[in-house]
Amino acid sequence: MRRVKLDRIDRRILRDLQADGRMTNVDLAKRAGISAPPCLRRVRALEESGYIRGYHADINPEALGFGVTIFAQVGLASQAEADLKAFEELVRSWPEVRECHMLAGETDFLLKVVATDWDAYQKFLTTQLTTAPNVSQVKSALAIRMSKYEPGVPIEVEGAEVEDYETA
Repeated sequence: MRRVKLDRIDRRILRDLQADGRMTNVDLAKRAGISAPPCLRRVRALEESGYIRGYHADINPEALGFGVTIFAQVGLASQAEADLKAFEELVRSWPEVRECHMLAGETDFLLKVVATDWDAYQKFLTTQLTTAPNVSQVKSALAIRMSKYEPGVPIEVEGAEVEDYETA
């Protein structure tokens, strides 16, 4: 277990990398107000402590032919831990499911599904999702448009209190 103290510079690094994961270390250091070698050490420490989980490209779904996004609310017949884990494991095998969130309340899971069109989603729904073990109901909502997309979390830099976090 490593104890990491996040200061203003660490928060700035996290915010800038979240906005642009391809930013060079030199540019990142310049924005953070430090030189490149300590900046790289800080980035490595943030990675090792679990603050930075990875880097990815933000792909335009429409450019690859995925014209619809559907949010599926899934209810299970049993909420026993083994059944919940079995459903989560099955969901991991479906490439069209891009996000899976277990919820408290009426719905057990919320899935974000991408498909080329509504017919492709209907095929996935009827051949895979509704026929999956323990699935008792599915409510589908077609996304009309996205008006905001900000991955990650809001990171305050200026005026933020320094906090201690313990990491594994």
